Amino acid sequence: MKKVFKMQDLDCANCAAKMEAAIAKIPGVQKVIMNFMTQKLTIEAEEADLAFILDEAQKAVSKVDRDCKIIR
Repeated sequence: MKKVFKMQDLDCANCAAKMEAAIAKIPGVQKVIMNFMTQKLTIEAEEADLAFILDEAQKAVSKVDRDCKIIR
């Protein structure tokens, strides 16, 4: 299942790349694309795993930029 989320306060392309790499390491993530230009995060994963993945993804995003949020 592919889901697209809006990013809030994503300020830097380099940060977006770091976030994408960190999210890709989360168990259950099949594919992840963080697009700095459109301020969107696309995650492919099983629907049953999505809540866990989003919680872990927000933790990974916050480690890179504490002000950045994933809008669910």
